[in-house]
Amino acid sequence: MKCAFCGHLESKVVDSRQTEDGLKIRRRRECLACGSRFTTYEIIETIPLMVIKRDKSRQPFDANKLIDRLMRACEKRPVSIETLEKLVSDIEYSYANAMIKEVNSSSLGELVMDKLKEIDQVAYVRFASVYKEFADIDTFMEELKKLKKKR
Repeated sequence: MKCAFCGHLESKVVDSRQTEDGLKIRRRRECLACGSRFTTYEIIETIPLMVIKRDKSRQPFDANKLIDRLMRACEKRPVSIETLEKLVSDIEYSYANAMIKEVNSSSLGELVMDKLKEIDQVAYVRFASVYKEFADIDTFMEELKKLKKKR
């Protein structure tokens, strides 16, 4: 495994365990050249989930891209990265278990927002404001009113 810090191609496994969902193996590695430690995940290779974008183009689902967007929405909020990783993992596995190979970006976005709403409402509003492309403050306020009504 290539070191994430120096690029050396040899490392040793220091610790190995299953993730909570039991579908991945988490491995702590130590680079044999620089001694830095990093984490890798081992998963079963499957047919990738394809996301159909608004312009009808298709691209593979990218969990890292989604986690990055969620981290932006959760910036300065009490939401751990592990929680976001679990959210994305749950979404991936729900599609895999349903044997869904293609999903519209709109339905994926709605599912992400529904799950994020349960975790942190401020992060939900941040994510929704970008995802739904709120045009003005009125649209933003409408979404806040809906959220408040559901409480």
